[in-house]
Amino acid sequence: MIDLLKRTFSATSDDNIGLVAAGVAFYGFLAFVPLLAAVVLAYGLFADPVDAIGHASRVFQILPDGAARIVVDQMEAIADTDASTAGFGLVLALGSALFGAMKGAKAVIIALNIVTGVEEPRGFLRQNGTALLITESLSLTALVALAAISLLPLIESLWPGLPDILALILRVAFWLLFGLAAAVGVALIYRFGPNAPHHHWRTLLPGALAATGGFLIVTLAFGLFVANFGSYNATYGALGAVVVLLMWLYLSAYVLLFGAELNVELR
Repeated sequence: MIDLLKRTFSATSDDNIGLVAAGVAFYGFLAFVPLLAAVVLAYGLFADPVDAIGHASRVFQILPDGAARIVVDQMEAIADTDASTAGFGLVLALGSALFGAMKGAKAVIIALNIVTGVEEPRGFLRQNGTALLITESLSLTALVALAAISLLPLIESLWPGLPDILALILRVAFWLLFGLAAAVGVALIYRFGPNAPHHHWRTLLPGALAATGGFLIVTLAFGLFVANFGSYNATYGALGAVVVLLMWLYLSAYVLLFGAELNVELR
């Protein structure tokens, strides 16, 4: 196991995965805020957008403090949007989110091609179709997480005297569902992202599970670091929260690509 991890870290260094992950994080940042706007505005077409903030906050509570704060503040600002401009804002937000997400997905495709050691001969349509598939995989993962989180307050409201042990079981079940959805989304990216022969799902699971577990560990560890030792606000001032969000996106992208490298080493 130690030898496998050494080989994987060595491969990430040889493939300059740290630099590629920075590009993925940048385009992810461009897509992040418009995507939040699209979610809140779309939710507002059917219900109170404030409810969307409450539900989404349960997901974002695992983020580092600075990143979570900037996300929630942005969602609250979007929720205050005048109803007469919400429709136009939704179209604009969806367009911006799709542009940024497609750019980020293309960066992931390039990175996965580097990891697997293949060229990219796919034409414009096939490459953009693959990028759209990756975008949809990540969006589906987010929707499953939001749906699972929305069920928790619904169950608690329908069952006021919900026993504590049952509430704990439901929360654990949510995180398991979130982890499963994330692993499936990552496996889809590993299967269809690189221009390589499609491997059996069984060979993709180790990296997908490692990336999912690594994402949770890195997110919690980085959150603890920012809360107790980080001095981003002192160094970057008002931009501290933005830097924290960018760093979290970078670490998440690195973990995603590390899982792909792990699969290559296992094969």
